[in-house]
Amino acid sequence: MTTMEPQTSEAPADASASATPAISHRAGDAPDAGGEPGFWSVVLESLRGSRRDLTKTPLSRAILLLAVPMVLEMMGESVFAVADIFWVSKLGPDANATVTFTESMLTIIYALSLGVAMGVGAIVARRTGAGDRDGASRATVQAIIVGLGIALVLGLVGGLAGPTLLEIMGASPSVLATGSSFTRIMLGSCVVIVLLFVNNAAFRGAGDASVTMRTLWLANGINILLGPVLIFGLGPAPRLGVTGAAVATVIGRGTGVLYQFWSLRRGAGRLAVRREHLAIDPGAMHMIFRIARRGALQMVIATSSWIGLVRILSTFGSSVLAGYGIAIRVIMFALLPSWGLGNAAATLVGQSLGAGAPERGERAVWRAALYNLIFLGTVGLGFVVFATDIVRLFSNAPIVVQYGSQCLRIVAAGFAFYAYGMVVSQAFNGAGDTLTPTLINLGCFWVGELPLAYILARPLGMGPKGAFIAIAAAFSAIAVVSVTIFRRGRWKTVRV
Repeated sequence: MTTMEPQTSEAPADASASATPAISHRAGDAPDAGGEPGFWSVVLESLRGSRRDLTKTPLSRAILLLAVPMVLEMMGESVFAVADIFWVSKLGPDANATVTFTESMLTIIYALSLGVAMGVGAIVARRTGAGDRDGASRATVQAIIVGLGIALVLGLVGGLAGPTLLEIMGASPSVLATGSSFTRIMLGSCVVIVLLFVNNAAFRGAGDASVTMRTLWLANGINILLGPVLIFGLGPAPRLGVTGAAVATVIGRGTGVLYQFWSLRRGAGRLAVRREHLAIDPGAMHMIFRIARRGALQMVIATSSWIGLVRILSTFGSSVLAGYGIAIRVIMFALLPSWGLGNAAATLVGQSLGAGAPERGERAVWRAALYNLIFLGTVGLGFVVFATDIVRLFSNAPIVVQYGSQCLRIVAAGFAFYAYGMVVSQAFNGAGDTLTPTLINLGCFWVGELPLAYILARPLGMGPKGAFIAIAAAFSAIAVVSVTIFRRGRWKTVRV
């Protein structure tokens, strides 16, 4: 574990805008001539779990210390998403459609979980930046209590009403026969989803990014290994079909939650929960609720728009829906690592505000956005060129490949815009300003994307292609609007 060391002074603002990180890029781990650690030394430190004060560490190094484990964390999640749909796709379009329908419903649970996560993440980052680690631990406990309450209600409703919800979503009788158990299990076990989100947000806010990375790699590693075993009945395991994917997911996520609690109790990083932190703290809970209600609404608006899109696309048949589901999973493969950069920027914004240095947080956002642009722009170009070949890895059905590659190509064409939008939106949340991205999501998704998708797909006769164009247009609009508002600086005055 790296101990606190005297840090060099922060570079001036114009230097911070440079695209080149102020870290030696030599292959070795030894410090460079100026005494600063080399690039790979910082990478290894980030993976082990750095104890540096991120409010004083030179900006490029601070971004790297946070971004490396956060990107790897999200890559673990995206690898799982692709592996999961790879195995399920072997079961046919009905199984694929089951996963797509259920994931669309799970987005509501993700949204509520992310709302609470935004609250605890912003508060923990502020407390950590201000040096109040007991306050960060108390906020974490309050968020866990809130998350458990939400999960118990949603899990009970989802577990009982899973098949009915599938039917409401437009599932065909064959999809209902194939996927009812999958949906019941996934919705009924949402407690592991909620706790994964909430606990990881607390670790991120504290700067313990390596813990969140290990959590998701552990959870998704178990999931990936168990998935084909339970789906196809390998060895002594029973053949459970698409239900096996749900069982593997719950076991993997549950193991990840147990690791999180072990890490909190052990307290080897910046965040530790002890007996004195377990009492209910009305002040911290009220603060979490205040931020979380807007954060949850923000995510409900954004994610429920995906349900609307699925409802529009379901009218074109299971094969079109399966192609869309494959394309979206592949897109998530690229976008989830980008969330890692966004999360790094959000943590630095929160900690910088806690330390009374908002300008440092702003510079962190622009630099992280630039790195994201380089990454997503490259990946987007690859998706545009090789869309058909990528979709064929998951299905050989001509209609599935046709619409899957069309969706992938159209949405990926706007990746350069999304790169800035993702980082800036996360920065608002890291500052505790969850209202601004909520209003942006409402305008771009519900007022813009869904009506546009329906008009292009139906009245104008473009079919599924019209819905795909609407997705790209909405995310591009979010980027433009977010950057414009962020430059005004109101987020610097939000109190947490």
